[in-house]
Amino acid sequence: MTKVSFEDLLDAGVHFGHLKRKWNPAMAPYIFMERNGIHIIDLYKTQAKLEEAQKAIKQITKSGRRIMFVATKKQAKELVADAVKKVNMPYVTERWPGGMLTNFATIRKAVRKMSNIDKMMTQNTYKNLSKRERLQVTRERAKLEKNLGSIADMTRLPAALFVVDINKEKIAVAEARKLNIPIFAMVDTNTDPNLIDFAIPANDDASKSIALIVNTMTNAIAEGLNERLAAREKQAIEEKEAEEEKAIKVKSETLEIGEEIDDKAAEKAKKDEPKIHKLRDKAEGSGKPKRVRKTISKKG
Repeated sequence: MTKVSFEDLLDAGVHFGHLKRKWNPAMAPYIFMERNGIHIIDLYKTQAKLEEAQKAIKQITKSGRRIMFVATKKQAKELVADAVKKVNMPYVTERWPGGMLTNFATIRKAVRKMSNIDKMMTQNTYKNLSKRERLQVTRERAKLEKNLGSIADMTRLPAALFVVDINKEKIAVAEARKLNIPIFAMVDTNTDPNLIDFAIPANDDASKSIALIVNTMTNAIAEGLNERLAAREKQAIEEKEAEEEKAIKVKSETLEIGEEIDDKAAEKAKKDEPKIHKLRDKAEGSGKPKRVRKTISKKG
């Protein structure tokens, strides 16, 4: 697992917090000092918390479950989308649809509607529509794609959420907490880290800071996925070897049984040999001798 150095965190500006007057007292344990009216985050604690989050998120993906990334703020949208696409995880970078988690069944219906529109576009039904109706369908499809395209292949609730700004994504956080879904998040000095299961103290406004933390987490996810793949390949090899060993064992046992049967048959034949000879001799001796007609020569 890649460990992020103190220098990398410093260069990305992860340590810059918000103005002192905007701070949340719950963040006090993670604040190192105040400078020019701005709180400075303790990067050693950020480093420790980031490593803890990496291990946890890696374990989740290693077990085959999925992480949903949420980042709708302007400076995080593209960064998150680009990083998350590489590990094929669901993400929300547009407006958070209310009930995304708590009313997941309805969201799935909207996703299915998008699939039905795609299917309809390949049929004659779509061609027979008027120009205005086709435009309406196209616009509806584009709207669904924009809001739900990134979660189209998500068939069940995510195992965890990763949130960039928990103040901006408070609805997503509230839904996840209601469903007891673990939350990983970047927590700035104006947020409440007690709402988060794996809080990473970091600047959630600077693009460099967001990119560093998100890329670190997606790298941990990639490691988890690779380990899962390697484990499955190893299991497949072991199962194949076990089947081959079983086949060899069965064949060996079959040969042994055959040899044992042959040995028993030979031993029985050996034991029965005297009886066979006796019966044969008896059969040969029981034949009646041919009568010899004596010719009496008459003397004249």
